[in-house]
Amino acid sequence: MLEFSQAIASSLNIRKAQVEAVLELLGEGATIPFIARYRKDKTGALDEVQIQQIQDQSKLLKEFADRKTFIEKTITDQGKMTEALQAKIDKAITIAELEDIYLPYKPKRKTKAQAAKEHGLEPLAILILEQKETDLNTEGSKYISENVKDVDAALQGARDIIAEMVNEDAAVRAKLRKLFESTATLHSKVLADKEIEAIKYKDYFDFSEPIHKVPSHRILAVLRGFLEGFLRMGIAPLEEDALELIEKQYVTGSLNSSVEQVKKSIKDAYKRLLQPSLESEFRMALKTKADEEAINVFAENLKQLLLSAPLGSKRILAIDPGYRTGCKVVCLDEKGEMLVNDVIYIHEANRKYDAEHKIRELVVRYQTEVFAIGDGTAGRETEQFIKQLQLGKPIFLVNEDGASVYSASENAREEFPDYDVTVRGSVSIGRRLMDPLAELVKIDPKSIGVGQYQHDVNQFRLKERLDQTVVSCVNQVGVNLNTASRHLLSYVSGIGDTLADNIIKHRNEIGKFTDRNQLLKVPRLGGKAFEQCAGFLRIKESANPLDASAVHPEAYKLVAQIAKDLNTELSSLIGNEALLKQVDPKKYMTAEIGVLSINDILNELKKPGLDPRSELEQFEYASIFSIEDVKEGMLVPGIVTNITRFGAFVDIGVKQDGLVHVSEIAHQYITDPSEVLKLNDKVQVKVLEVDVVRKRIALSIKQTQDAPARNSRPKPKVHAGASEKDLSKMDMNDALNALKKKFKG
Repeated sequence: MLEFSQAIASSLNIRKAQVEAVLELLGEGATIPFIARYRKDKTGALDEVQIQQIQDQSKLLKEFADRKTFIEKTITDQGKMTEALQAKIDKAITIAELEDIYLPYKPKRKTKAQAAKEHGLEPLAILILEQKETDLNTEGSKYISENVKDVDAALQGARDIIAEMVNEDAAVRAKLRKLFESTATLHSKVLADKEIEAIKYKDYFDFSEPIHKVPSHRILAVLRGFLEGFLRMGIAPLEEDALELIEKQYVTGSLNSSVEQVKKSIKDAYKRLLQPSLESEFRMALKTKADEEAINVFAENLKQLLLSAPLGSKRILAIDPGYRTGCKVVCLDEKGEMLVNDVIYIHEANRKYDAEHKIRELVVRYQTEVFAIGDGTAGRETEQFIKQLQLGKPIFLVNEDGASVYSASENAREEFPDYDVTVRGSVSIGRRLMDPLAELVKIDPKSIGVGQYQHDVNQFRLKERLDQTVVSCVNQVGVNLNTASRHLLSYVSGIGDTLADNIIKHRNEIGKFTDRNQLLKVPRLGGKAFEQCAGFLRIKESANPLDASAVHPEAYKLVAQIAKDLNTELSSLIGNEALLKQVDPKKYMTAEIGVLSINDILNELKKPGLDPRSELEQFEYASIFSIEDVKEGMLVPGIVTNITRFGAFVDIGVKQDGLVHVSEIAHQYITDPSEVLKLNDKVQVKVLEVDVVRKRIALSIKQTQDAPARNSRPKPKVHAGASEKDLSKMDMNDALNALKKKFKG
């Protein structure tokens, strides 16, 4: 893949040597987290995003090269390759250009033009293309035969041949493609008699927008309506512009009967062949672009959710709330192991006293430090019940999206084979508070509910990107080798499912790991896997304090030398910022380890094993518990639970998240809510509208008093030339449908 280095370097505006270093490391089996963290000297400190881009572009370029080779071989085998044709192929820089060149040589089903050629009409087509004044009736009559009944049939056949020539003209297709890019519109109309069934697509009953402006969520909405059989959609520029463009290429003579035939051929070529072909191409391109945007939104939201602040090792009493079936209660120790499970009924007057007594008893017996309560059905009521007991323990409402999916999963059955889904769900809620990352990796990311149109996008690409996100987050935080679950270990650089199983089995046999080198005794975990994973695994119980840090074992000798030169013990060096500041990185450079890596090592030694996640903060909702309590004009606190391109969803504690449309987030013009907001942000919102019947709440951040004062994040850039229409335009259908998906309970 090194042959692609210069092209990738130019595209990403980085040095060719950096690209070559990354491709070599990837070729050797190195993972992206490992390269980004431990091979900075080789790559020039490229981050994970840049390394991923290099990998993605190399794949695309390889696909291009493979297709080019195939096309060259096919044309050569046909005996039709010429120097001029080869030069055209060599000049092509996109798959579309290659396919345009290949089109005349591509095996195809029998066409009208091929049939006309078989009937001997090609000379007539060539004559017409000369566009001289000719008696076409006389000329056409020469071709009447058993297969060509009359002059009209002869002229029709000639036009079919010309139309196919126009369609297969790479220059024409290239110019039309540019016309589509600059002027084509995406338009949709409701199908006849489908108005009632298609009501959720009302905004698209008569919709039109230039394709270079239409946002991803509207593309996906129109496509969904089209695929469900409610909408008719099209993508095209003005027909007269397209025809004029082709005529400039083909019409050479003044108006005469031959020119008329050429113009008819051009119109047929465009409407029957070119327009449908390019529409299909652009529909696919728009879908791909929209997919990528939606996937990017999902991946960014997932990253923020996975990196949510952890509570840490605390003894937790976790409750999965419920009305009729009661509240499922579990007590967990500091490691998240279940100590006991029970059920309480707090919504039945005659059983409430027993519930109070049981909670008090469990808190004392199992030394509970914190309460974790699922935020779904009956969550707020259960929170109020625990508050009224005045036990002096912190209470956290935990987002339980996906908890039910985990409870019924094979992973949960494997962990708790003797317990039902209700118990598993309560344990998941408690563990999610303790360490969101460790618990959420057990759930299919698509079930977590932090994206937009995730079921409409390319599922292979979605899974690939979400898996990359999980891997990045897990390795960014690091994993405790002695407490991590199989699922968490499987995402560590270089490990995967099989080695994760082997590590768990080995851990069960030997007890706790006490040294990173013990990993080499795990079956099938060889030197390469050890190189990739060791730096991301932590052993707090090790005699070597570096085993609890992100310092890679390959640098242990270097750290020992630094300690020796400073005349101190290793244990005294770690965490001693004053002493570490005395170190000159250049003094310790070797052929394998450069200044960038040494600076990383020194920073890690200052704060070894530092968790990059923020600290968990308690949050208090307003005293409202259902949508009936919400009134227009209220100012209430909330938590951002989901971010899409058209707005952000905010939980205000009433079971239905409200929507803050992008136009109501900031006083400046923003195109993307993530410019200002992040998942789990705590915000003050104003209630703009409440629809109790449809359970919809419209909110605003910018209309609250403190909205202009949100200086904790950089101010979004103001886009010049934004009109009032741009600022206020709201795709209510998409917004409300997405809001509906977020309903809980």
